Amino acid sequence: MLHVLAVLAAAMLFGTTGTSQALGPDGTTPLSIGVIRMVIGGTGLALLAFTLAARHARRTAPTDRPRLDARTLALMAVTGLCLALYQPLFFLGTARNGVAVGTVIALGSAPILAGLLEWALTRRLPSPTWMGATALATAGVVLLGFGGEAGATTGTDPVGLLGSVGAGATFAVIANVQRRLLDEGWDPFTVVGAMGASSAALAALVLPFVDVTWLATSTGLTMALWLGLATISIAYVLFTWGLSGLTAATAATLTLGEPLTASILGIVVLGERLSVLAIVGLIVLGAGLVLLAWGSRTTRDPAPFAVEA
Repeated sequence: MLHVLAVLAAAMLFGTTGTSQALGPDGTTPLSIGVIRMVIGGTGLALLAFTLAARHARRTAPTDRPRLDARTLALMAVTGLCLALYQPLFFLGTARNGVAVGTVIALGSAPILAGLLEWALTRRLPSPTWMGATALATAGVVLLGFGGEAGATTGTDPVGLLGSVGAGATFAVIANVQRRLLDEGWDPFTVVGAMGASSAALAALVLPFVDVTWLATSTGLTMALWLGLATISIAYVLFTWGLSGLTAATAATLTLGEPLTASILGIVVLGERLSVLAIVGLIVLGAGLVLLAWGSRTTRDPAPFAVEA
């Protein structure tokens, strides 16, 4: 039960990201917010996770620990790169299309893209349930893309749509690679700590080239600390630890709390109003994801996102 609560808590923290950005100061850009969030969050994530990993190592026999080699380091670096790329792509989507639409597209596309990536790497034929759920969810994303917010003269901004789908794609890669590392015996804290350290290092390289003067304001500093420490450092430790005690399918179902949280915050806190077409798309997307989760609940594969050698 604790693992379930951990993933749910992480999903709710993830879901506050878009609203936090919208309530932040003027003069920000998706790139500057993403870089600052990653420097703060990645550093905090590495410190917190590696501290927990050290405690875990003291309780584990050295012979039971997997071997750290160049391939493993490369896989860990890939997760850090994807997490760093996720930030500006996600904020680009929410800045252009609103928190509710941007977050739902990013999070709604991630499980679908993860399944497609798994199929491409393993060549395992998807089940009929997966195919049906994918069709529903994809249709929902398309309806959301054409619908946008109520009162808008045009549909969803295409650049923002690409940003949201790109964010979903980076999350799909993280899901596949992290599940592979967990399958190979790495403890969740080492896996997520390495992701945080590498993503913070990459973001720090970009920091001198972005305007972060907004960080000097109280609103900007508060937003940066929340986005970094709450939605990255704490949230990813909770998520990866929860994933270690659950199947990937169950964890994916629980993370649906993120777009739900984001949509509620976008509508209630920010006053966003979805068009009828977008609402239909949200319902269709939700139906597809529920069908995908329902069909995955009986699988005996504890790691459905794992990549076979």
